[in-house]
Amino acid sequence: MKKIFYGWWIVLAAFLINIYVAGSIFFGFTAFFEPIVKEFGWSYTQVSLAISLRGLEMGFLAPLVGFLVGRIGSRKLIFWGMITIGLGLLLLSLTKSLPMFYASFLLVAFGSGGCTAVVLMNVVATWFNRNVGKALGIMTSGVGLSGLMIPFIVWLIDFFTWRTALVILGMGMFVIGIPLSMFIRNQPEDLGDVPDGRPTSDRESSIEVEEYKNTLTLREAFRSKAFRYLAFSEMLRMMAATAVLTHIMPSLSAAGIPRTTAGFIASAIPVLSIVGRFGVGWLADILDKRYAMAVGLFFLSAGLLTFYFMGWNWTIYLFLILFSLGFGSTVVVRGAMLSQYFSREQFGKLLGLVMGAGACGGIIGPTLAGWVFDRLGMYGPVWLLFFAFTAFTIFLILRIEPADQYRIRKTP
Repeated sequence: MKKIFYGWWIVLAAFLINIYVAGSIFFGFTAFFEPIVKEFGWSYTQVSLAISLRGLEMGFLAPLVGFLVGRIGSRKLIFWGMITIGLGLLLLSLTKSLPMFYASFLLVAFGSGGCTAVVLMNVVATWFNRNVGKALGIMTSGVGLSGLMIPFIVWLIDFFTWRTALVILGMGMFVIGIPLSMFIRNQPEDLGDVPDGRPTSDRESSIEVEEYKNTLTLREAFRSKAFRYLAFSEMLRMMAATAVLTHIMPSLSAAGIPRTTAGFIASAIPVLSIVGRFGVGWLADILDKRYAMAVGLFFLSAGLLTFYFMGWNWTIYLFLILFSLGFGSTVVVRGAMLSQYFSREQFGKLLGLVMGAGACGGIIGPTLAGWVFDRLGMYGPVWLLFFAFTAFTIFLILRIEPADQYRIRKTP
């Protein structure tokens, strides 16, 4: 019986980590929004800013993590990240004031920046070359399935309290996250293997697997159109996506949709995004990744336009399909594009910087949406603005040169 390539076990561990972490601190926090506002009387802007501080810390941390992952290794970063998130959630459950609320989110952000997207994508991209799109698609599908945790979190909050729910989620970080981190191995060479699973004895011929090698220095990569346009597009994409994901339940409640129903609608977004992660992730392995990214951004922008017109009717289903497909697919192709344009040695550093740009957008988006609602009593204008931003990113991505202009064929 053929032995399963260990890289797939790493994909499975990363998949499970994504389910729990994303469900607890990313998608799940929309369920905490209204109970916290009700207890403390804080404005939507104040609560949105606190949640956005998670992105602020990740914005500063993601580039640093991209550089540290090559020195410390993914395994240690994931281990300590899970511990830090757990402590942050426990501290958050003890919140008595707005400054303490903000400080707790910073601790959660510090941990999540060390054990989620940058680190997990880096380790998966290190273990795969030909199948990087599929592997990233499977790994990030855990983020999609994390949406199933939203009804559970809503139940925890309603049955106990929001504070008890945070304690349960925090303890879960220790019980679930720490054992999973033990499965991570930093690179295939640690086990005498190479990307995609060729045996050590075949290492010389594995040069053919990487058909092209990036010849840019790291400084040249920073200045390249591929990196600059992708980073700016990621900032605009995350600005819109995080605003929707943070305000989806308050927005639906404002439209008269019951809280329990709104929770199921919010959970459907990440679950349906799995189709985009798998489908476009597969296409990205066989087509030009620029076009795959453009398709995903088209779905995302169309979903935002639909959200503007959404009411308690068929537009909900159209929004769920379009936005979910776009959100899921762009997450996968973002990493696949970087792995196509730049070398394995540069991947972690550049992904950290791209994620940092996205985190900056993640700070602005939810806070701006909360501010608009506080001032106007409705969300509509901000959804139209984010539609325009994401539509513009399609133009940017298609302006990037083909990857072969950044790479030359390797010679043995």
